[in-house]
Amino acid sequence: MEDGKITVMALIKAKDGMADIVKHELLALIEHTRKESGCISYDLHQSKETAGHFMFYETWASTEALDKHLAMPHIQNIIKKSTEIFAEPIQVTLWKKES
Repeated sequence: MEDGKITVMALIKAKDGMADIVKHELLALIEHTRKESGCISYDLHQSKETAGHFMFYETWASTEALDKHLAMPHIQNIIKKSTEIFAEPIQVTLWKKES
């Protein structure tokens, strides 16, 4: 993908009974991430239908900024916890704005 702004949608599903824990863990990522170089937006959403389903909608200045984000300790820590609290691997899709 060419460099330039990149949008990320990351879908996270909590294990049964762990929605509150997952929400707490995900909310804790926001303050650190929004301070990262290249972070344009980083917003957490929770499903209105299924309390244990979450989505990060993110915009980064470049793929390089996104790659640096993914290597940050706070992101690596949640990845390490993921098998304990997430029902399945995080589903990540990358997007580019067309207009």
